[in-house]
Amino acid sequence: MTQPASATDPAPGRRPELVPDPDAEAARMAAVRRYDILDTPPDGAFDRVAAMAARLFDVPVATVTIVDTDRIWFKAAHGLEGVAEIGRDPGLCGSAILRDHTMVIPDTLKDPVAADNPLVAGEMGVRFYAAAPITTPDGHKLGTVNVLDTRPRSITEEDTATLTDLAAIVLDEMELRLSALRALRDEQARREVERRHAEAERARAEAERAAREKAEQDKAAIAAFASTLQRTLLPPALPVVPGLELACHYRTASAHDVGGDFYDVFPLDSDRWAFFLGDVCGKGPEAATVTALARHTLRATAHVDADPVAVLSALNTMLLTDVTAGRRFCTVLFGLLEPRDGGGFTVTLAAGGHPPAYHVRPDDSGAVWVRAVRPPGGMLVGAFPQAPFARTTFSLTAGECLFLYTDGLTEARTLEGALLGEDGLTGFLHQRTAPVTATSLVEDSITLLASLPDGARDDVALLALSVPQPHTTPDGSVATTAHTAAAPEHFAQEG
Repeated sequence: MTQPASATDPAPGRRPELVPDPDAEAARMAAVRRYDILDTPPDGAFDRVAAMAARLFDVPVATVTIVDTDRIWFKAAHGLEGVAEIGRDPGLCGSAILRDHTMVIPDTLKDPVAADNPLVAGEMGVRFYAAAPITTPDGHKLGTVNVLDTRPRSITEEDTATLTDLAAIVLDEMELRLSALRALRDEQARREVERRHAEAERARAEAERAAREKAEQDKAAIAAFASTLQRTLLPPALPVVPGLELACHYRTASAHDVGGDFYDVFPLDSDRWAFFLGDVCGKGPEAATVTALARHTLRATAHVDADPVAVLSALNTMLLTDVTAGRRFCTVLFGLLEPRDGGGFTVTLAAGGHPPAYHVRPDDSGAVWVRAVRPPGGMLVGAFPQAPFARTTFSLTAGECLFLYTDGLTEARTLEGALLGEDGLTGFLHQRTAPVTATSLVEDSITLLASLPDGARDDVALLALSVPQPHTTPDGSVATTAHTAAAPEHFAQEG
């Protein structure tokens, strides 16, 4: 919803100054408090957005701000040392949150509201300002993503769209943070109840029995925490992509460790979609940090430059330079989907050290044709500064499926004790019968793992994309199906 506001009567040629409606401002501040973001410590995710904005716009200063009742608080400030907050009036960000779209001031000295701002009138001497509001799903504007320069300038409509995208990325990060905070608080409350119960039990039972029960409670708490953290690293549900059926499966090898596999499917614009699947070296909290960094970087970079090789190169640079990544690396397949005239999609797939994807389709005889999609080259991501990455482009048409997986599938052992391997997986895919759909391929793969003596000893992530035949629905339209993997070892379907 739009924040109600009224405009004072400006002099000829002046920008109208908006005044917030008291009720709307109260609702906005309730939204700010809901996210519990004010006065929190520095966060690498927000700092990266500010640094990215500075690079994209070639400006010395870029900030992520939250607008409080009487101040502008800087959650991230690139190029602005020693400033944690400024007064709200006269305010640039305070004015920006009262507008529906990006606010651009080419020359602040010619703007009567901006001219009095401390960043303009003070030593810094800001002459250019642009801000995109950080807007919640229910329309409240929490703050802004800003770019500032010490010289007057103008930006294009494409630039304003980029700034708006960065503000949306900030909101996504805040939503993830809020979800994690709620899960952590629920977990803390649950553990507190269990602690009090355990104390009461220890008072009535012998020390040995009480110690044994406490050990079991601790084990359950670790598993619950790992599961909660794992859910924050995976998309809650796959989106519905017109003309495409999606299916996925995720299983961790241990209930007590956070896995390093990850995947996602997300829109880039009205027509194009991106998808990725990858595997971080190792497990546990350190791998989870790299998983979150990789997923955030892949999504954010794709909205700026969707070329799959450019996206993997950006992730390679981020893993090598971000201190939170340590010395860990990952393997990734990143793809771009673009609709084709007449149905189906053009797929551009780039590889960074990951096992090949498989292009599966029935031939004229009803047998299944299988081709390994393995772009030549493509090194591990995050291992070498100048690592090359490669792409390939092909068509995915009606009746065809693209299957992606992590090495937990191919490293599972057969009845003879040998690794399933790529040859075994290829043979398994050849045995499928038409029609081949994303759903059937993932479900058959789950059945395959369940039939092996030890199942999968490592984490397994599966992602399949298929183009249904036009006749699969009574009216001749193409059916679309989304599948979710909300928790390890869980597979669900929704129409």
